Amino acid sequence: MAYLDYNATSPMRAEARQAAEHALAVGGNASSVHGVGRAARATIEQAREYVAALAGARAQNVIFTSGGTEANALALWGAVHGAVDAGARLTRLFVSAIEHDSIRANAAAIVERVAGLRLETIPVTPDGAVNLDAMRILLREGKGRALIALIAANNETGVVQPVAEAAALAGEAGALMLVDAVQAAGKIPLPTVDYVSLSAHKLGGPQGAGALILREGAPLAAQILGGGQERGSRAGTENLSGIAGFGAAAKAAAGEIASPALRDRFEAGLKRLSPDAVVFGENALRLANTSNFAIPGVPAETALMALDLDGVMLSSGAACSSGKVKLSHVLAAMGVKEDLARCALRASFGWSSTQGDVEAALVSISRLLARVAARAAA
Repeated sequence: MAYLDYNATSPMRAEARQAAEHALAVGGNASSVHGVGRAARATIEQAREYVAALAGARAQNVIFTSGGTEANALALWGAVHGAVDAGARLTRLFVSAIEHDSIRANAAAIVERVAGLRLETIPVTPDGAVNLDAMRILLREGKGRALIALIAANNETGVVQPVAEAAALAGEAGALMLVDAVQAAGKIPLPTVDYVSLSAHKLGGPQGAGALILREGAPLAAQILGGGQERGSRAGTENLSGIAGFGAAAKAAAGEIASPALRDRFEAGLKRLSPDAVVFGENALRLANTSNFAIPGVPAETALMALDLDGVMLSSGAACSSGKVKLSHVLAAMGVKEDLARCALRASFGWSSTQGDVEAALVSISRLLARVAARAAA
């Protein structure tokens, strides 16, 4: 099996599995004051230190969640309600056109429910990077305090966004900023902004654990009530084993250096097999592990099934709950025509990927192209 779908989820690292298993053996509720409870609390706080170190943050500003989706939801809803509580109501919400669905869906829901809050979409360039000139104009045109949501690196294309420049514009406008760093963590340095979201299973940790990292003074109102966990920011008994595995994965990822060698080898081989293949965002700065491409005339659904039969695991873009192939809003925002977007596939590599995975994928694609050519000639 050749697994090239790390952006959907990474296989669990040995360190993370061991840490999760140890936490399961410890047991106990981290809110209990007896010995077992204190051991559980120590496990969580050690993991908090590791996650904070990965993000260049202070441990006290790390809030553990059930994953990146909850972290994004907490940031959006919590910022809007927290700003009201602080007497600085938000009136504008800016979301880039290539955000993850957890940002887009929550932003839309908030605007429906919060009177006086307007949603604006920030366009992107054909290379898939947010249009800073458009962002500057949008910030200047309206009145009132804003919150900007910008993904650090797109989960489909891998295009790294100009977060530092966007944060500077946000600072000039007095706006808050949320950066979805789920795909970026462990691959590129993370920014220091008001809110940063992370997810364990993208790093080689277990599914079901994530974090929201706050900047000092950023407004946040808890959205899950009923206990004092996570310093009152997120009630509910902590996922001890998931958090322990998250911490171990964050520690391991912090010591790695991302190399584009496998991605570049894959793309070079792809273009030898299919010279008309298109790599989306090819001319932009991208994550070293991500290749979003299309072979014109070969639908993604057809390709995925053929590759899967050969034991090669890719995806058509963002993983969704239905498991079905759907058109990418990211590629649409980049101006990619629908017929080409329907052919889009994503190969993403990670900590245990090898050259053998690349070769297996290329061999399978070669077989697929031969079958397509044979059918066309028949």
